[in-house]
Amino acid sequence: MPYDAQFSSGNPLTVDHTPSGAAVPAGAVVVTNDTPRVCHRDIADGALGALAAEGGVYLMTGDGIIAADKRVYWDSTNKKITLTASTFKIFGVTVTACSGNNATCLVRHDPSA
Repeated sequence: MPYDAQFSSGNPLTVDHTPSGAAVPAGAVVVTNDTPRVCHRDIADGALGALAAEGGVYLMTGDGIIAADKRVYWDSTNKKITLTASTFKIFGVTVTACSGNNATCLVRHDPSA
């Protein structure tokens, strides 16, 4: 499975998470209580694990041209970051620019941005 968010650097703050209904693979973005979080290690269904709540920098796929230092949102349907707020949840701020649809960029995970 390709990563939703591939860890690059930083010191993420993690919170406990127990999946219910399906395992969560490493690199997946999971929205819990309106907050996108990132799984660093595979978590079996029903097992206690942890999700990064903020603090890391991740390689992610964008839905179009996105400049550096822009607030971005997690589109859980298309598995991409976007500038469009809509009903999407704030993921953080771009560190590098995204050159277009399906291109990658680095994003600082900061859901309070």
